[in-house]
Amino acid sequence: MKSTDTRPIGRTALQSSILGFGGAPLGNLNAVLSDDQSVATVRRAKACGVTLFDTAPLYGYGLSEHLVGEALRWDARDGYVLSTKVGRRLVPDDPANIDGGLFQRTLPFQPVYDYSYDGAMRSVEDSLQRMALQRIDVLLIHDVDVWTHGTREATDARFDEAMSGAYKAMLRLREEGTIKAIGVGVNEADMCERFARAGDFDCFLLAGRYTLLEQGALDGLLPLCQERNIGIMLGGPYNSGILATGARPGAYYNYHRAPPEIMDRVSRIEAVCKRHNVALAAAALQFPLGHPCVFSVIPGAVKPGEIDRNVATMDVAIPADLWAELKAEGLLREDAPVPAQ
Repeated sequence: MKSTDTRPIGRTALQSSILGFGGAPLGNLNAVLSDDQSVATVRRAKACGVTLFDTAPLYGYGLSEHLVGEALRWDARDGYVLSTKVGRRLVPDDPANIDGGLFQRTLPFQPVYDYSYDGAMRSVEDSLQRMALQRIDVLLIHDVDVWTHGTREATDARFDEAMSGAYKAMLRLREEGTIKAIGVGVNEADMCERFARAGDFDCFLLAGRYTLLEQGALDGLLPLCQERNIGIMLGGPYNSGILATGARPGAYYNYHRAPPEIMDRVSRIEAVCKRHNVALAAAALQFPLGHPCVFSVIPGAVKPGEIDRNVATMDVAIPADLWAELKAEGLLREDAPVPAQ
């Protein structure tokens, strides 16, 4: 497969490159970047044929959206697909009061959860202003999951708020043609499945839950998406690092240091890859695309050279015997569809 290959986004008329761009790192996730470097990275992705760019108000509290817009502003608007999210409004505040968490330097705004109808409409207007672009193609409800809200009870309350508020706003925007696709962006497959059963969605951004390490989404979500022709944008294909770096000391898994059992499993996967002369990162980046619902994987990048590396990694030919050996070793589910070269 080639990074510039395209696939439809669910049942919509939109087409996306199978290699997309994840904008979270541009919010200074874990490290501070210069604006010039971030803009150059987005522009390099566009020059390499990437057509899907995903961002969100959360990422750097508006910074990622600002920089993505800066990079793409003067390009032909029909030449790329832009995805962003609703669920948080950004309220101006003194920088001294702002805790960016994993975002090391943010714009001077406080994120406030708001999954209401009016909150979603306001969020879309604010995002367009930050990006200085005239439209958004894919709009996602962001972070309605236990990972974000801490308890099942809190998540249930946010789910109800989103379905009675933001979802209805998004339906209106899609019906009017303002937005071309609507969906949800979360870290949990079961929440995607819950939304799929409750509403009429075109796609989901699922982060880190369908990878070389985890295929639990095959149990419920992916069959349902296949039945309903819902597309999957796969974030976190490296599980936040370890499937790119390998099981080296200090490797990250799900934004934390990888525990011993994950280190061991990745070491075993890496050994199989080495026997077939394939880099672990190539197998990890390409594997999710074996499923017919996955239209794009969206690794992050923080410099133009990483874009070049992602493109080269996607273009590596992977022999069928590698996938077969991973399954034979119990390192990949037997029912997991794999990419065809």
